[in-house]
Amino acid sequence: MSRPDDPRPADHATPGSGPGRTGAQPAGAQPTAAQPTAAQPSAAQPTDAEPIDAEIVETAPMPVAPAAPDTPAATGYTDEGVPTLDYVRDKIEGRAATAAGWQELTGDSEAGREVEERFAEREQKAKDKLEEIRRSLGR
Repeated sequence: MSRPDDPRPADHATPGSGPGRTGAQPAGAQPTAAQPTAAQPSAAQPTDAEPIDAEIVETAPMPVAPAAPDTPAATGYTDEGVPTLDYVRDKIEGRAATAAGWQELTGDSEAGREVEERFAEREQKAKDKLEEIRRSLGR
């Protein structure tokens, strides 16, 4: 593409637009609509004849209230990395509630009782086998 103020001839290739490059046109070829020329500016390049109407709007920064001193962050840890008492208490209560709920769900059902019986039976067999091994070693 050539500009009106360019001293080079119009058929002279611009740097970076040699054969095999995008945007290269043979001499005498007409530009397509996708390739704007100096007489045909693209939408992204406003011409000098089109004034741009703009206004600078200044906004005041939003004030941010500082955190109250001695108040730990919402993470449950102090600035030094120590968990707060409320955080630890909530964690313990959550685990206790989970364990109690699991016990209620599995302990009262027939399937839960069967699992407990099989576990107790397996534990007893393991103890008996360990005792047999100890006797065979002479202990």
